[in-house]
Amino acid sequence: MSNQTLLLLVMVASVLVSSFSQVLLKASANKKYKNKIREYLNPLVFVAYVFFFASTLITVYALRYVPLSYAPVVEALGFVFIAIMGALFFKEKIHGKKLIGMLLIVIGMLIVTVL
Repeated sequence: MSNQTLLLLVMVASVLVSSFSQVLLKASANKKYKNKIREYLNPLVFVAYVFFFASTLITVYALRYVPLSYAPVVEALGFVFIAIMGALFFKEKIHGKKLIGMLLIVIGMLIVTVL
């Protein structure tokens, strides 16, 4: 496995971390809080923003070695990860059009990165 391929996988992992942080923010938004301060200053929100920050650092590091043209393609995987996590954690349904869109994103990523 080449160094560029490894760093491309690191970028994919970064998108996965970012997607998980969005799931944490949604979980936090689904809870009821006593006041607005607790709504924004709670452990779920704090951890989510730590994950966002870590994801950004990982992506910036990987982009030092991976062509910039790959970034939008890899970032699009976030739509796939979030849909899957939504189904797992929040019992959201993945219907036909959404599934087709997810498949097109994955196929597009494979075409761009392999060719």
